[in-house]
Amino acid sequence: MLSRIAESLFWIGRYIERSDGTARILDVHLQLLLEDPWVEEDLACRSLLSVMGSEVPADHDLTRADVLSILAVDRTHPASIAYSLGAARENARRAREIVSTELWECLNTTRARMPRRIASEKTHEFFGWVRERAALAVGIVESSASRDEAWQFFTLGRSIERADMTARLLATRSLTEASGPSWTTILRSCGAYEAYLRTYRGVPSARNAAEFLLLDRLFPRSILYSVTRAEQCLRDLGPRSERVGVSDSAQRLLGQIRSELEYTPITDILQDLHHHMDSVQDATSAASEAVRQRYFPTGAAPSWIGESA
Repeated sequence: MLSRIAESLFWIGRYIERSDGTARILDVHLQLLLEDPWVEEDLACRSLLSVMGSEVPADHDLTRADVLSILAVDRTHPASIAYSLGAARENARRAREIVSTELWECLNTTRARMPRRIASEKTHEFFGWVRERAALAVGIVESSASRDEAWQFFTLGRSIERADMTARLLATRSLTEASGPSWTTILRSCGAYEAYLRTYRGVPSARNAAEFLLLDRLFPRSILYSVTRAEQCLRDLGPRSERVGVSDSAQRLLGQIRSELEYTPITDILQDLHHHMDSVQDATSAASEAVRQRYFPTGAAPSWIGESA
């Protein structure tokens, strides 16, 4: 497969997952600002922008509308939903010879229908629409794509991004512990509440909810599940030939963070949740860069092979 095509598929997966994850995080926290009068709005908004990796304006107090503008509808901001949907569509255009007609039409329609502004009373409806469109795009790929290299790169991008977005969502729990979202709210935002109840059969506690979203091997939005799936994609893309160790840098980075999470007691993780979630984000970012360098390097100097004249 051409590296250009592989890169586009990888980023289609990442951008679709990013739009979905951002919508889930914003839905939880903007709703919290509406419902809890004790939350200091400027502090909560700045903390949320920081967690999402966005530059925080310092010249005025931030409001819910500012966050919505920056992270939802700003088409030039790399962390926004609008930017992610537009970038997914653009990458699909570049890989048009590989992308199915159904996926192209889905991404094209989603991008065309993306609003430029959202009324405050329509925010929950908008976030639901984003989640539905992301689910439709993923469902098209999962139901119709051959499990070849194209699917592996798409799934690799989704898995890395999902681990990162779940880590960001969990990191927001520790920003304002007294007035932050409850674990029930976080579970619901991940679509995990019913699955959690079937597993633990009780009211969500901090320990059990964090354990479920971090370490459950069967729930597809847990960090451990996402990292493990990304590792499997890397193994399928580059079968090992060496007898000792792991030579793939991305696989090594993901394996290290997976082992750290698996073998650290959940009580220790909860004591410094923000630090551990930062470690997950650092690992996924470094793994993404390692994938780029191995499979689709840019600006590589041409190498000539053959006998000189």
